[in-house]
Amino acid sequence: MDSTGSSLIREAAQIIKRGGIVAFPTETVYGLGANAFNPLAVARVFEVKKRPYFDPLIVHVARSADLEKLAVEIPSDVKKLIERFWPGPLTVVLRKKEEVPDIVTAGLSTVAIRMPDHPIALSLIEEVESPVAAPSANPFGYLSPTSAEHVREQLGHQIDLILDGGPCRVGVESTIIAFSGERPELLRPGGLALEEIESIIGKVDARRIEEEKPGAPGMLVTHYAPRTPIMLQRGYQTPEAFKGKKVGFLAFRKPGEEMRVQPVEVLSEKGNLREAAANLFAAIRRLDSLNLDLIVAEPVPEAGLGRAIMDRLRRASGKGE
Repeated sequence: MDSTGSSLIREAAQIIKRGGIVAFPTETVYGLGANAFNPLAVARVFEVKKRPYFDPLIVHVARSADLEKLAVEIPSDVKKLIERFWPGPLTVVLRKKEEVPDIVTAGLSTVAIRMPDHPIALSLIEEVESPVAAPSANPFGYLSPTSAEHVREQLGHQIDLILDGGPCRVGVESTIIAFSGERPELLRPGGLALEEIESIIGKVDARRIEEEKPGAPGMLVTHYAPRTPIMLQRGYQTPEAFKGKKVGFLAFRKPGEEMRVQPVEVLSEKGNLREAAANLFAAIRRLDSLNLDLIVAEPVPEAGLGRAIMDRLRRASGKGE
């Protein structure tokens, strides 16, 4: 049956209502969803992912009005952003209502919320009639899934249902902006460029993220990591530099003839950052499946979506920010 069909979405919603967990597509990556107001269901998400309980989850909504179910107040800057960018790859962190279970927020006084830009995700959340807590549908710390097949490979037998919506359009997780302090703060670069956000609300603070207990998902120094070690390297080195090792290369754009390292995965032949972001996790996953000794990743320009790509590459290589 076509997973975009209403009958399968209704089945998925009933599973979540009964306390089950369902993997579903968004425009960024596939999520692993549970009813945000059911602590036992959320606990199962943590168990399946082997995710530390100190790492908070993002709560997904289908309507802007659902913010009032989760947050104490909605600042004017947040209203401006969600009017412009929701649904889309933007997560806002707000002071939470007491009704939001502590397991969702890792005991923090804030909750991370977003509205995904995918028809299956929105239909599912509407059918559940409740916000859905959903981290990425992968084992904790590993590459985020950008297709249903990625979910099946890693978690399929532990999930009640997988809704297949094809490959994710954006391919990197959402940008997270916190509104819990005096000024808006960037907690995680992602699928919405910081420059676009600042064009609406002005300057956003950015900090170095080196906390043991993160204030938002995806903030641990080592994260999004494949089994194969990743090394960030600017410029080309001859194969002799990696003598005796099986090396793959993750290139930002199509390499020149001098690149003799094989295999090579190209994120965007023409150097388009949006295309590179959409291809990032799938390209790393393909290299990771080849039993290599090392993946050498070429840095990308740190502007627009390049900031999110470099954040993921640094975390995958264990270098943090």
